[in-house]
Amino acid sequence: MIELRGVNKHFGDLHVLQDIELTVGRGEVVVVIGPSGSGKSTLCRAINRLEPIERGTILIDGEPLPEEGKGLARLRAEVGMVFQSFNLFAHKTVLQNVSLAQIKVRGRAKAEADAKSRALLERVGLEAHAGKYPAQLSGGQQQRVAIARALAMEPKALLFDEPTSALDPEMINEVLDVMRQLAHEGMTMIVVTHEMGFARASANRVVFMADGRIVEDRAPEDFFSAPESERARDFLSKILKH
Repeated sequence: MIELRGVNKHFGDLHVLQDIELTVGRGEVVVVIGPSGSGKSTLCRAINRLEPIERGTILIDGEPLPEEGKGLARLRAEVGMVFQSFNLFAHKTVLQNVSLAQIKVRGRAKAEADAKSRALLERVGLEAHAGKYPAQLSGGQQQRVAIARALAMEPKALLFDEPTSALDPEMINEVLDVMRQLAHEGMTMIVVTHEMGFARASANRVVFMADGRIVEDRAPEDFFSAPESERARDFLSKILKH
């Protein structure tokens, strides 16, 4: 479903993605972990061209990423993204936030889009809040609205860029619960996260990045029980002690 071949990206002198090779099959959940600054978020953003790459190829469902224009807008509808910072429109209601792109990009009639939005809000436990504005919701609720908005486009895959890192601890699980359900239902997902419990329980594979490279790409039970690289062992020893 998603394939990266020899992908490279610099920010100035910093080589943030170095010869990245990654294939994600249909229905796979791949969790990307690693220290800060390892290139995880840049990898995620490159897959729907929020960050242009300098070298290499990215394929979505066998098709190369379009450079710009309508093809790129269509791709972004096929590959949904959920950000750390929710990115909801503050001046629109929850329902309008979920319906807007369906109307503008998918060309759905308002009534059809709103009906789909309400069903998705019910799915993420927020139908009762459809008429509220984002500022009236908790962070966890806003993130669940953002997930509903991404799902409304009926994407082939979803990218999650640290979706819980801006949330208070008690809100994290309500978002992870929705993500676990999506994983269970067979949604293709790439998830950049620090939530190791989610990685252990819901990932098909764990990709460990450091210094712009993929260091390990393994099944969660193998990675967490016996990491092969010194870098991964060091990373896990720091985060799993707490």
